[in-house]
Amino acid sequence: MKIYLDTIGCRLNQAEIEHMAHGFRAAGHEIVASAELAEMAVVNTCAVTNDAVSVSRGKIRGIARAGVDDIVATGCWTTLQPERALELPNVTRIIANDQKDHLVADVLNLQPETFDLQPETFDLEPLTRVPLPGLHRRTRAFIKVQDGCNNQCTFCITTVARGEAQSRTVADVIQDIQFALDGGAKEIVLTGVHLGSWGYDLDSHLAELINAILHNTDVPRLRLSSLEPWDLTSDFFSLWSDSRLMPHLHLPLQAGSDSTLKRMRRNTTTSSFRELIHSAREMIPDVAITTDIIAGFPGETDEEFAHTLEFVNEMNFAGGHVFTYSPRPGTGAARMKGQVQPEVRKKRNHILHDALEESAKSYREKFIGQTMSVLWESTSEMGERGWLMQGFTENYLRAQAFADSPRWNEIDRVILTDCESNQLRGEILDEEKLYDRTTH
Repeated sequence: MKIYLDTIGCRLNQAEIEHMAHGFRAAGHEIVASAELAEMAVVNTCAVTNDAVSVSRGKIRGIARAGVDDIVATGCWTTLQPERALELPNVTRIIANDQKDHLVADVLNLQPETFDLQPETFDLEPLTRVPLPGLHRRTRAFIKVQDGCNNQCTFCITTVARGEAQSRTVADVIQDIQFALDGGAKEIVLTGVHLGSWGYDLDSHLAELINAILHNTDVPRLRLSSLEPWDLTSDFFSLWSDSRLMPHLHLPLQAGSDSTLKRMRRNTTTSSFRELIHSAREMIPDVAITTDIIAGFPGETDEEFAHTLEFVNEMNFAGGHVFTYSPRPGTGAARMKGQVQPEVRKKRNHILHDALEESAKSYREKFIGQTMSVLWESTSEMGERGWLMQGFTENYLRAQAFADSPRWNEIDRVILTDCESNQLRGEILDEEKLYDRTTH
């Protein structure tokens, strides 16, 4: 059977959809690049904002219009509103988040206890990692290490959709990583709803998992997805003495006003966040620190917004995302008084976005003239100067350079020459050029 997989939202959703692809392939089915080629589709939905819900619904409708008569809907929006999901065209079944681990077995009518992904289980396909075709082709392998969240952030619906935090064992995580490495992955990204909480239910800590991965695998590049600041101490950053751990931290701030943070039930303050950033920059040279900010949270006054803007400017982030506050039914913030007018939310979003763009530009420009490693993730057709490659540096800066041949999923040393828009441009250094530069 030909199956099309699509996902909306976070890196965790991406990790889950890759795991599903592996399961379907292991059972002898083909993953196709477009809905037009498929007999069945699985859509991993998102509910973090109203826009994410709209995109999720739109994806399903588009797949139905493409002629897929059997659509399986899963993910956060499906879990929260299963009846609404079943109303969409050609949705034949919904699978909630707490059943997602058995999705492939359920869809194929296999017994979960007899269906596993060990190499000896199936002879139909060599179990190498095959990147998802089409838009989901990735050099980075997203590995789910935990699910759920025990936090009570008043704006977040994810805790309702995902349930309580649960950690996967070190052995299971390393097994998945080794599988990805054997299939050719050059970079591993650890993901979870609340990644920093890994190990709380195992009497352990995320640092122990990272150490185990670095000591028990030959992963060339290890990257962490979003980390809540209150899960970290300054000692955590000593892990970066291993150069395989990529110097990029995504630390969601959400607001730069202590009173707003309190209404959000964020377990941090501007003071503690500032100290954490200072420790990270002291221990990880040239670390890229990115963040998330919510614009127009309920009750946000002009003064609170001014504090947030001032704090964002002070932190000199390497980039980030600004989300216009979106009321989510079932969350505490949706019931709060003082809902900010939509036009004010949008205006504040633009101001914060411009501030982050300015600091991101300043951070990028520091690396012009430097040589960095780039993992190539995509390529365009060959032109007069060769193949235009695009990828990411160690500190997650977008970079591009021309190559004599397609170098997808290869790592090259690149001298960064200039910056255009939000992307650095450079020249790939071969061994001879690199030798010349280091000896003259």
